[in-house]
Amino acid sequence: MAADLVSFAITTFVALFAIVNPIGAMTFFVVLTRSYPKEMKGRVIQKAILAATITLLVFAFVGNYIFFVFGTSIPAFRIAGGILLFTIAFSMMQGERSRTQLTAQDRAEALEREAAGIVPLGIPMMAGPGAITTVMVLMAEASYPSFDMGQIAVIIGSILATMGITWVLLYQADRVFGRIGRMGAYAISRIIGLILAAIAVQFVILGIQGAIVSYFR
Repeated sequence: MAADLVSFAITTFVALFAIVNPIGAMTFFVVLTRSYPKEMKGRVIQKAILAATITLLVFAFVGNYIFFVFGTSIPAFRIAGGILLFTIAFSMMQGERSRTQLTAQDRAEALEREAAGIVPLGIPMMAGPGAITTVMVLMAEASYPSFDMGQIAVIIGSILATMGITWVLLYQADRVFGRIGRMGAYAISRIIGLILAAIAVQFVILGIQGAIVSYFR
């Protein structure tokens, strides 16, 4: 039982860390705020982390009701979520940012200075469709067929830990980016993308297994 919880905790944290991609967010933050004074950078970071954290926590607890409202099964959502995560992972491995997380219009509107902390840095850069889908799928797994308080605590802890690491990296973004450079950031993003692709495939496999059990047996 303890080993299963540890395995779930590792998978959960890695999945959230990979999909939030603090390294990619840090790279975008450096470019976005290069003309900002230090105080304004701090306010942007605070708003971004707060917006992303609240969004992920809300969907973690409310997202499951979507299954009941739309009559969607958990296996179907796992398959759809896995496909979405794989498209994001593929973009990361190609050195790009998925269009589901950031659009050209978002970049133009980012000139709103402090508002950029909420959109597009907090949402959808960090708490985009992929991250929202991930927490919903994980919470569904922890809630079905019965609530597993240990797994739910792990999910909440992983969200907070990921956001905490992101907060530290953003505050140290200029220093870190100066050391690893743009190419280093891209290399790390590709590695994270590969890990995320494997997790996405695992979501699809679990979804197919669940569908077989639910509909064909």
